[in-house]
Amino acid sequence: MLAAAVASVRISTAATPKLAFKPVHLPPIVSGGGGSRRPLSLVAARPLYRQDPFLAARAVPSLAPPSATADGARPVETAAPAETARRAKIGVYFATWWALNVIFNIYNKKVLNAFPYPWLTSTLSLAAGSAIMLASWATRIAEAPNTDLDFWKALSPVAIAHTIGHVAATVSMAKVAVSFTHIIKSGEPAFSVLVSRFFLGEHFPAPVYFSILPIIGGCALAAVTELNFNMTGFMGAMISNLAFVFRNIFSKKGMKGKSVSGMNYYACLSMLSLAILLPFAFAMEGPKVWAAGWQKAVAEIGPNFVWWVAAQSVFYHLYNQVSYMSLDEISPLTFSIGNTMKRISVIVASIIIFHTPVQPINALGAAIAILGTFIYSQAKQ
Repeated sequence: MLAAAVASVRISTAATPKLAFKPVHLPPIVSGGGGSRRPLSLVAARPLYRQDPFLAARAVPSLAPPSATADGARPVETAAPAETARRAKIGVYFATWWALNVIFNIYNKKVLNAFPYPWLTSTLSLAAGSAIMLASWATRIAEAPNTDLDFWKALSPVAIAHTIGHVAATVSMAKVAVSFTHIIKSGEPAFSVLVSRFFLGEHFPAPVYFSILPIIGGCALAAVTELNFNMTGFMGAMISNLAFVFRNIFSKKGMKGKSVSGMNYYACLSMLSLAILLPFAFAMEGPKVWAAGWQKAVAEIGPNFVWWVAAQSVFYHLYNQVSYMSLDEISPLTFSIGNTMKRISVIVASIIIFHTPVQPINALGAAIAILGTFIYSQAKQ
């Protein structure tokens, strides 16, 4: 009977992997012939929980989680904190991107209201970003990119399109309300589909084509019902849409295989765009016009005007830099959704701050256009 109990304890102990040992007290037995009774415990002289060679040879499964599953994925216990941290990082990117964009648009409109020279304003935005990044590279705050002549050749058409889009958007905001400019600019996906279809020969699923209908209809409704409609402002936003579509196309085609981070990529883009824009800015407006306009703005606004110019220049670079950095962390679909939400935040903030009058039918057109942009981002994927 005792031998059976001992064997039972041994087998159950070996079959249970890495469990804490608890002594098992057996009923008293009679020792020898004297009739004395003594208890037998597993804490006796010969421990019953030691491994036998036969039992040790058997494979005992481990309770510890593996470092990776068969398909290479990390276990839930390890992946959960990393995924939480990644989502938090993306959330910070989005919040920073939207906030910087709202601040830029507000200061940019204030500057253009007092100093209606969009060519110089656009130049200062690119110059500020170029100066910030050159200082960052010189002080080793950011690592300078390793570029060659082929990189700058591939970047050239991207920079030309970026320059046109940037100046056209600034011209638009100088003529119309910020909210109206961004409502029209929400129609960029429609331009992307049409250009890709008729110029590049690309084909899309039917839902993509249907998704651009509310975009076009919403933008048209918003334009027709805009109280302070201006053709120059409207055309500036439309040209900006077209230019940025070509910028994206050139960027995808020409920058494949180029190992440059999002932050440095935008820095190089700003510098090349500045070199392209500078002679045109002098030709279109010129120092005499700038000097007269500057004196008038400072006389009307005061020293705050200088702060407005500096703020709009710095915040333009920062919001674009953060958006390009976010592309290193998120998918194109997530970026498109974030861009749509960014426009909503800019439109709402500008209407509140500048007290822009909005008719219900105009707000409906804006809502339809933005909804169409969201549907397009889903259908495209």
